[in-house]
Amino acid sequence: MDQYEELHGLYFEDLKVGQTAAFAKTVTETDIVLFAGLTGDNNPVHINEVFASATPFSGRIAHGMLTASFVSTVLGTRLPGPGAIYLSQTLRFKAPVRAGDTVVARATVKELVPEKRRCTLETKIYVDEKVVLEGEAVVLVSSRATLSAHHVSPGESPARGD
Repeated sequence: MDQYEELHGLYFEDLKVGQTAAFAKTVTETDIVLFAGLTGDNNPVHINEVFASATPFSGRIAHGMLTASFVSTVLGTRLPGPGAIYLSQTLRFKAPVRAGDTVVARATVKELVPEKRRCTLETKIYVDEKVVLEGEAVVLVSSRATLSAHHVSPGESPARGD
């Protein structure tokens, strides 16, 4: 087995409507500060307690896109996993996430389109049992048939069409 095969996640043929995977993480103060630094989103609602206390949230909240990024974690590491290509994502933010909250990101296969190797997944993020984010993702998933036609094993030369 080569490294590509060893690291690859599920193939299109492995997916079934209703299949679910999840990822859980406790959001930390460090996560929020690093996300602000990485993205440049220094909105004081995320990093300034005095400012954030005067907002409808009554305190600092995590960036919505930090929370949403945990959907990417599920799709890229669990379902379908490594090799899947993110095509689109809708997001509806339902409630804030704060440092110390444990989020559970869950993706459920909703629709499979074999001729395009596309998978639509319902995506939700929970804190406790409360939905804090929901949406829908579309990913492109490799198939075993396509893989054997295009994959080059170590030591092989890729076929050239010229």
